[in-house]
Amino acid sequence: MAPSAHAVRGAPCWVSLMTRDLPTAEAFYHAVLGWEYRPGFQPDYSLALANDVPVAGIGALAPAIGFPVSWTSYFAVDSADQAADRIRERGATVGVGPLKFGKSRVAWAVDPAGAVFGIWEGEVDPNWHVGRKNGTPAWLELRTRDAFASAIFYGEVFQWETDDPERYDVRYEHDRVILRIAGHSVAGLTGGGIEGASKPQIRPQWHVYFCVPDVEEAVRRAQAAGGTVTAPPEDSPFGPVAMLRDPDGGLFTVTSGSI
Repeated sequence: MAPSAHAVRGAPCWVSLMTRDLPTAEAFYHAVLGWEYRPGFQPDYSLALANDVPVAGIGALAPAIGFPVSWTSYFAVDSADQAADRIRERGATVGVGPLKFGKSRVAWAVDPAGAVFGIWEGEVDPNWHVGRKNGTPAWLELRTRDAFASAIFYGEVFQWETDDPERYDVRYEHDRVILRIAGHSVAGLTGGGIEGASKPQIRPQWHVYFCVPDVEEAVRRAQAAGGTVTAPPEDSPFGPVAMLRDPDGGLFTVTSGSI
């Protein structure tokens, strides 16, 4: 990402995929989302571009790290060290880091329910945001056991300030929590129905939604490029969606609706 001002503290600021086969992943997401690439922060890490704007990172997974193949959502923090301390104080685990990553510092953590997420200290690209343009992240969603408990955990870790309504707005809707920052909905936390589930798509996990012009066409392209369909196209309150798995097992969702 090109350097710029720091992101709003606690806001989603990046998504990345760690995969075992970088060339295959690049070819797959080019076919499905139309991404082009340029070299990233370090060797074996590529920046994915949609209309020449960086929208995600794809990195080769080092066998020694032991990470699963998955998409990770990152949240901006003022201090990676202090955020890591807050994570540990609340019964969660910091698995890797904080460590230097390009000009920034990052860490990967696991929340109390078992969902992996990242923290990011440093500058970000001014053009990156959770948006509505094709090929970009449209929405981040935590699917977990207890959305309210998770909202408390993340709210304390990222200091989502209820006394700053001009910046942060955390809304509780049935079994769902919506995070709005600077007037824009950027993430949701959904709970219920996954205790003891064996299927990976319904374990506690942060899911990334990507915008596509046509969900059914994206599904066809994914299958032709070696991916699989985990949840076929269906209508949702936010428009058509489908959950896909890339050739290496990474799960993501495509949508042509307005989240």
